[in-house]
Amino acid sequence: MPRNVTVDELKAKAKELRLNIIKTANYAGSGHVGGSLSAADFIAALYFKYLNVDKDNPDMFERDRFILSKGHCALAYVPALAMAGFVPMESLEHFNHYESAYGMHPDSRKIRGCDASTGSLGHGLPMGVGMALGLRYQGNTTSKVVVLMGDGEQNEGSVWEAAMAGAHYKLQNLIAIVDRNKLMIDGPTEQVMGIDPIDKKYEAFGWHVIVCNGNDMQDVDRALSEAWAHEGKPVAIISNTEKGYGVKRFQGKVPWHYGSMNSDLYKEAIADIESL
Repeated sequence: MPRNVTVDELKAKAKELRLNIIKTANYAGSGHVGGSLSAADFIAALYFKYLNVDKDNPDMFERDRFILSKGHCALAYVPALAMAGFVPMESLEHFNHYESAYGMHPDSRKIRGCDASTGSLGHGLPMGVGMALGLRYQGNTTSKVVVLMGDGEQNEGSVWEAAMAGAHYKLQNLIAIVDRNKLMIDGPTEQVMGIDPIDKKYEAFGWHVIVCNGNDMQDVDRALSEAWAHEGKPVAIISNTEKGYGVKRFQGKVPWHYGSMNSDLYKEAIADIESL
């Protein structure tokens, strides 16, 4: 069950997570800052209110599972795990360094509390369908499987094969979140390969669809509360966000899908987030 955490408390966690994203990118020398910042509100809400996970028993059977399908945004995921106590905070200083356990994409063999190794886009939702089915067959009817995808990732056919399977098997324990920031590495999604109307497509595939403002914590909380309570079919949350949200110079800019900062830009980014 979701914990008793207020929207204001979640906002504070999201702000802390954004600061840690920028600090981690600075330690690493570069990183996928744009999509990490856009997804920070959902990741914070999941780890500090909704997911049933335990830092002292990360492999407990009754836990909820989280899959970062947009694995290049480990820049947000690893700091969230550190903030939640799964890995040491000092791990962030070694992110993407040689022989570090914390690479540009998450590796479940090396990262405590990580349920899936990801990086190749389009694989997260199929893995989520498999996990959700597996939990059902093992008699676990309470654990959720949450998959966070990018919107450019919706170009992958494997996403839609998994969407068909999830609806066919009525996987009410499966929640898919699409970080709809409208930009991918090559440019605007609707110019590269249009995916709209993405909400109607998931509805047509048999999912319960929730649309929200993914950079408004009150709306994020509403969407997750509805998703957690829904029964009978899988849930897709279309999270409308802005790439790079929280740093004015990054917001809505394709070049900040991946980038590096000099000292002045780093200070500017920290100041922007602290003023949120």
